[in-house]
Amino acid sequence: MALKIRLTRMGSKKRPFYRIVATNSGARRDGRPLEFLGYYNPMTNPPEIKIDQEKLDKWVANGATASDTVRSLLKQAS
Repeated sequence: MALKIRLTRMGSKKRPFYRIVATNSGARRDGRPLEFLGYYNPMTNPPEIKIDQEKLDKWVANGATASDTVRSLLKQAS
């Protein structure tokens, strides 16, 4: 079972809002996540990124790998 840290889409049509979640790699994009780690709101100026660093570190220690998009968001947030 491979763990991934990736985005799940929320919000309405043409008003996207994303949650950063830890989930199994085979799960659906909007399926039930294992844990919520933060959020990303691209509709604000500048885009709003909030990540719980303790939860993120816990999942990375358990072997979770971040998707390319989440990895770039993590660089922007720090």
